[in-house]
Amino acid sequence: MKKTVLPTMLSFYAPDLREQIEALPEGTALIGISASGQAIAVDLDAEAPHVLVCTSSGGGSTTVLRSLTAQFLHQGAHALVLDPKRISHLWAKGLPTATHRGNVAGIHDALVGLGEELARRLDLADSELDAAPRLIVSVDSALAALRQLTRYWETFRSKDDPHTSPAVAALEAALWTGRAARVHVILDGTPAPGVLGAAPHELFGTVILARVTASTWQRLAPFTGPAPKPSRHSSRGHVIQQGESHETQAIWMTDADVVTWLTDPDDPQS
Repeated sequence: MKKTVLPTMLSFYAPDLREQIEALPEGTALIGISASGQAIAVDLDAEAPHVLVCTSSGGGSTTVLRSLTAQFLHQGAHALVLDPKRISHLWAKGLPTATHRGNVAGIHDALVGLGEELARRLDLADSELDAAPRLIVSVDSALAALRQLTRYWETFRSKDDPHTSPAVAALEAALWTGRAARVHVILDGTPAPGVLGAAPHELFGTVILARVTASTWQRLAPFTGPAPKPSRHSSRGHVIQQGESHETQAIWMTDADVVTWLTDPDDPQS
């Protein structure tokens, strides 16, 4: 396979890139451009309808979550953006079809509401479900969020309440039954088997890895060979789909880029 020289940054303003993004079918979003010059995209209607992003610090996970979520919002989806750091996804605040939650109580209540919405959608007729907007659940720093939710639940649950936090249970339910309800999870972090109850490749059709350890690579991409040498470039990693790994430079979209594009898509500067 012929390799090309990847740019050190793939801006939303790169020539023809925005047009390429906007031409994609509903449910498909561009991750970036591979070392072979191929456009690497995620298709939420493919076999496993969720995305896992796992990087070390500076690997670009927040950038990927922002870019993918923004593209689905542009296509008419709604989004629940869970931001335990409280400042990583401020772009989502104020957007009419996005709900941003940062503190643990807000994240807990939002996920409990997600569980209720999931159950409601699963009871809809096919025609009614097709008319419902696709729902994206974008979870940044998922391990920290899950730990916070578990501690939060322990502070007030009674002895008759379930041991597992209902918020964590709702997220797990979304991962297992989301396809049937047009609910899709974009999760940042290494999934904990005790929470998800399955190997990552069973739940995530697309896995994006950057600057991870060899052991993490083997656990999350067990069929793709040894871990590659980490890139020094931000937002560059490997996209694993259908057992194949593609070195990819992810799209760079700033908070301002996203807000302008979603609120004034005809603005030539967006």
